[in-house]
Amino acid sequence: MAELLPQELRVLVAVAERGGFSAAAASLGLTQSAVSHSVRGSEAKLGVVLFERGRTGASPTPAGERAVGHARRILRLYEVMGAEARGAGGAAPAAPAGVLRIAAFRSAALHLLPPALERLTARHPGIRPEVRVVRELGAGAAGEVAAGRADLGIATLGVEQGLAPGLLSGVLVEEAYALVHPAGHPDPKALPLMDWDENCGSYTRTWWLAQDWIPRATVKAEDDAMVLTMVGRGLGMAIMPELSLREATGAVDVTGLGPEGPVRRVGYVTTPESAATLAVRALIRELRAVSG
Repeated sequence: MAELLPQELRVLVAVAERGGFSAAAASLGLTQSAVSHSVRGSEAKLGVVLFERGRTGASPTPAGERAVGHARRILRLYEVMGAEARGAGGAAPAAPAGVLRIAAFRSAALHLLPPALERLTARHPGIRPEVRVVRELGAGAAGEVAAGRADLGIATLGVEQGLAPGLLSGVLVEEAYALVHPAGHPDPKALPLMDWDENCGSYTRTWWLAQDWIPRATVKAEDDAMVLTMVGRGLGMAIMPELSLREATGAVDVTGLGPEGPVRRVGYVTTPESAATLAVRALIRELRAVSG
């Protein structure tokens, strides 16, 4: 099978991100016919249709999603190769430098990443972290890594859909869930349950279903910060992990759920090629140092 050239990879990424051949052509400074020809050539080389064409544009097929993810990751490696090669060409030992793309869910971005990034940039001022907060639903932060949009993700591990093939992960923290209720409330279990979509993955569901005191009727909120605010105002109780509870105020009380209570594992996710780069290796060291 013929290999795709870097420019062909850039075209695939542009079509996927711009949603069509015309928009991709404009972003790349090419003609629409050149983009169409490049995509047809890539499809011929790979032996699979990469995009569904329609009147409103083009969208990746499942094979196209996978190909575009690999294309982003390969193009990213070209960038890293240049930066690390230039760094190794000097008299001093090579130091990590350049942009480091990180995806994380909200509470991890607020509480787990900042101390690690503070240490990282103090040791390696040439690194420029770019953090994007993503909802931990579906593919979540790990999906951003698989799609080539992040070099490293902070994600919940052990969820039922698992990691995409070829990704590497490591546990950073194991955090227990706790009952959160309005401060001083005489019977918090009588309150409605506050919840949010990112909560209660497969690692907690078995425990959740076995608790007959948890009401079936729930009040949904947008995220864990909103849940805490609503609980503090006496609107309900919630079951939340430790990272989310770092924002708790005196308006709420927190009660442990005992040794049999649910536990969430939070860790890093990256690719084998990114794990070999200086910047990602340095960030993993700092994440382990602050979470150990």
